Amino acid sequence: MTERAQAIPGRRTVMGAGAAVLGTAAIGLTGGTARAAGNTSDRSGGHGGGFGHRLDLPVPTVIGHRGTSGYRPEHTLGSYRLALDMGAHIIEQDLVPTRDGHLVCRHENDITATTDVSAHPEFASRRTTKTIDGIPLTGWFTEDFTLAELKTLRAKERIPGNRQKNTLYDGRWEIPTFEEVLRWADREGRRRGKPVWLYVETKHPTYFRGLGLGLEERLVKLLRRYDRHRAQSPLILQSFEPSSIQRLSKLVATPRVVLLSGAGTQPWDFTATGDPRTTDDLVKPAGLKWMASFAQGIGPTLDLIIPKDGSGGLGEPTTLVRDAHAQGLILHPYTMRNENTFLPAGFRRGSDPNAYGDAFGAFAAYFATGIDGIFSDNPDTALLAAADFTGK
Repeated sequence: MTERAQAIPGRRTVMGAGAAVLGTAAIGLTGGTARAAGNTSDRSGGHGGGFGHRLDLPVPTVIGHRGTSGYRPEHTLGSYRLALDMGAHIIEQDLVPTRDGHLVCRHENDITATTDVSAHPEFASRRTTKTIDGIPLTGWFTEDFTLAELKTLRAKERIPGNRQKNTLYDGRWEIPTFEEVLRWADREGRRRGKPVWLYVETKHPTYFRGLGLGLEERLVKLLRRYDRHRAQSPLILQSFEPSSIQRLSKLVATPRVVLLSGAGTQPWDFTATGDPRTTDDLVKPAGLKWMASFAQGIGPTLDLIIPKDGSGGLGEPTTLVRDAHAQGLILHPYTMRNENTFLPAGFRRGSDPNAYGDAFGAFAAYFATGIDGIFSDNPDTALLAAADFTGK
């Protein structure tokens, strides 16, 4: 998921039932309808979509943000495996294309900070400056490499200044293709006797479509190949560009979520097409109703749930949770991290910005708003906080 500020239609029957009921229910999204449901999965094995007739997720749902990026370099099989072992309910992948059309898992197409590409003299001439969604960036980009070339690189920690222990794993894993992740999820699902859920984002889809590397059709081809194209499939699609979710809604029945960046920002596809609406418009009832016509949920930044005050502490919650639930939309906001530097001011502890603060207190504040789940770099912390909230 990209935080650019740095940067399912139906009724949800547990609405208004109270936090205790909400916390112990499972979300079922069937045929575009979000509702509470028990675990009725048919665990017959096979590809991802063959596990059952309903999507069952605990509430609050814990989403492993890029795997376990608080503990391992993001978007590596090592990061995904650890998230699964920790018990994350869903594991996130961000998808970008290679020059020869393969989808790979990277936070951005700019791989300067997440790989050792700068240490490869054979690729020195590939360093260039591009404008991605209106922002000039200098570095190395996946669309300038074939898959075979990318496979010669190794992943590394993106923010080593904050996560110095993660650098222990620099160079250990290669860049995975999305197909490799699908195969891994199928194997793990069969081994564990339950589906491995994936949360898949199309990155910069307008930009890539302009290069002739459209993401949606390539993604749909893989979803169909691995039987994750159904309304019951254990996979959720997401994008910051509503038009990408609209396009996907016409191609597959897989559940879909529109990601929302900070207040006052605008989806890039709106900028590109001259649509004057901003995030501020989309979080209003009319905007939520429009998104509910092609999506089953929204993924807002946490600041859209509880804005920060002038000191960086939490202010008063907005009405977004209530308003989205009124339209039958689930909410999976992003992103909770344990380190002080990422926490609201009131939950920081001590003077070290990279030390852990009171993450449990912050989780409790966000869960109390009635959100349905949360993206976290530290799934183990999030799971404990969710258990505290539900009393389990």
